[in-house]
Amino acid sequence: MIDQPKKFGSFAGVFTPSILTILGVIMYLRLGWVVGVAGIAGAIAIILLAHVISFTTGLSVSSIATDKKIKAGGIYYILSRSLGLPMGGSIGITLFIGTALSIALYIVGFSENFLSLNLITNLLDITEVSLNHIRVTGSIVLVLLVVIAMVSTNAAIKTQFIILGAIVLSLVSIVFGITLFTPDISNVESMISTPQREFSFVEIFAIFFPAVTGFTAGIAMSGDLKDPKKDIPMGTMISIVVGFIIYMALAMIFYFGVDEELLKSDYNFLITVSWIPFLVIAGIWGATLSSALGGILGGPRILQAVAQDKILPRLLSVGHGKNNEPRNALIFTFILAELGILIGDLNVIAGVVSMFYLTAYGFINISFALEKWASTDFRPSFNIPMWVGILGFVATFFVMIQLDVISMLGAFLILILIYYLIRKKQLSLAMGDVWQSVWASILRSMLTKMDQKQLDERNWRANILLFSGGKSSRPHLIEFAKSLVGQHGLISNFDLIPNDTSKVLFPRHMQSIPEDEMSGDEGIFSRRQECSNIYDGMKSIAATYGFSGVEPNTVMLGWARKTEDPVGFAKLLKYFSELDLNIVLLDHDSIKLFGEYKQIDIWWRGGSNNGNLVLSLIKFLRISYEWRNVTARLMIINNDEERESSIVRDAKHVLDNMRIKAEIQIVNNSEQLPVNQVIKSESKDADLIFLGLADVQEGREMEFIERADYLYKDLGTIALVKASSFFKELHIGI
Repeated sequence: MIDQPKKFGSFAGVFTPSILTILGVIMYLRLGWVVGVAGIAGAIAIILLAHVISFTTGLSVSSIATDKKIKAGGIYYILSRSLGLPMGGSIGITLFIGTALSIALYIVGFSENFLSLNLITNLLDITEVSLNHIRVTGSIVLVLLVVIAMVSTNAAIKTQFIILGAIVLSLVSIVFGITLFTPDISNVESMISTPQREFSFVEIFAIFFPAVTGFTAGIAMSGDLKDPKKDIPMGTMISIVVGFIIYMALAMIFYFGVDEELLKSDYNFLITVSWIPFLVIAGIWGATLSSALGGILGGPRILQAVAQDKILPRLLSVGHGKNNEPRNALIFTFILAELGILIGDLNVIAGVVSMFYLTAYGFINISFALEKWASTDFRPSFNIPMWVGILGFVATFFVMIQLDVISMLGAFLILILIYYLIRKKQLSLAMGDVWQSVWASILRSMLTKMDQKQLDERNWRANILLFSGGKSSRPHLIEFAKSLVGQHGLISNFDLIPNDTSKVLFPRHMQSIPEDEMSGDEGIFSRRQECSNIYDGMKSIAATYGFSGVEPNTVMLGWARKTEDPVGFAKLLKYFSELDLNIVLLDHDSIKLFGEYKQIDIWWRGGSNNGNLVLSLIKFLRISYEWRNVTARLMIINNDEERESSIVRDAKHVLDNMRIKAEIQIVNNSEQLPVNQVIKSESKDADLIFLGLADVQEGREMEFIERADYLYKDLGTIALVKASSFFKELHIGI
């Protein structure tokens, strides 16, 4: 029979480690000082603000815990499964650092109290306690606690019940001592010096805040719980409420029952004012050591979970024994905690720990809010309003700014760096994350707003419906489409493949995303689709594809010079025009290509709305990398010299209004040469030529194709355009 790993319930696995951390070093060694320095109003404000963050974060994490199965890693597991591995991993590493440094916080607090006792100082022959004494004592204690943790998690958790009892007795001794007795404090002299300067509200808050971070101790043990979905919410919220009540009660008792100067001058005053000092000493030692032990148990499990997701080296993911004890991660935790102990100053460590935990809590709250708002798969049994997470995020962000803007920015820069390094690994989760739902919700909201507003020419951008025939066969079409939309418009690229055997126009099972076009170009959406008739397929897609707000406004394809069905192609163009779509046909010169991307000639008869469309396209074309240095020429044929000045005037007016830089070139054709000859002569050096596309007359489709082939052949790379009714007519010299 295989031994099953020992699992714990809400009391032993969540409430006990959480409340032992909450009622820890800050309560015994700094709460009185907070009351003395900040006053009762300031102390209450600090306790309330800190618990706004702990309440909201506790509610957020509890709600998430009842939706998803939480495994080892606790908060890291929650964040990584919600926000994705790059962001979840960066926050997980941050949380681990905060947890490891909190171990140092608790041990330094223990060392302060331990070395303040006359019995100890006399035994060790210490006349004045220094930082080095605290560092040595703390290092020894850390080693002993790590040994306990390596022996057995079960044994470590069992000791917490004894410590909880000691804390309860110490609180009784404190309350009785202050309310029922009047101790003699005239000869009290602290072995630990306290700072004698003015402290700001935010400085005091930073020192106090680690007192409310203890609720995460239970969450970090999620992998060792019987029922995380039940145990985490119950144990977490009860521990927060109990901690809040005790802190508020003690603050009142300290303020009204203890001399203000004693509160300010002696971190260890509780031993003096208590009914039975020994009980308080036992409580301090028990609370600080158990809190440190909780961090030693929880921190490595966070690191192990991060490593199991391949974010950190595999060595840190290795577990030992039936409970998968993270001993390798424990060693790394030991090193980081020891570095914190070497700082030696509890106030300094508390400030650093506060910043790390605030960062993690902010992201926990925003994670819940995003899941609540956007995720279709978020169905927690512990349901709370979305505003709880938003309030928690705003509160943490506000506090971080108030504490230290530079430190906050430094923390964010570190997060960004870690995020970038993780993202380079290109790790992903099979279960996905919340971001796809977030983008979908944002898109839905934005599309609704766009649909409600009338588009004008100033805000127009090309949303192109591109029939490219595939990247491999017509890469120039895709390249040109990308240049026309720049970073603003969208391209829906269809590669239609004829299938004469198909009984329907579009067999759904024959649709796919082309593997050769999955590079992830922003703004390009590609589909490969078999269809029974290519032209009918184009018509159907053009008539139905898209939705209001971002529907295609421009159809683009190659000029079908060698088509087997020229009449069908002409009818296709006529159909696009009847749909009131802009049409762009690229007649690509296979030899000249796009030349040197230096010169564009725009041939304009002076009327129609095609010129308006072309100038709008030129605006986006110049944004693209290839065409960024292009020179545009507005080419206008004129057979009447008397009209030349008015043509130039009108042309300048049009260009100025559209804020487009272009040369105006008046071409005199007094000899009445064919237009194609004039264009060929004047635009021989052009890399791209824009020409207007004539209307297709009913019953004259073949004539249209033959005339176009005659006019446009041998001119180089040409873009034939026909504008929709969206664009107004522009008249030059007419």
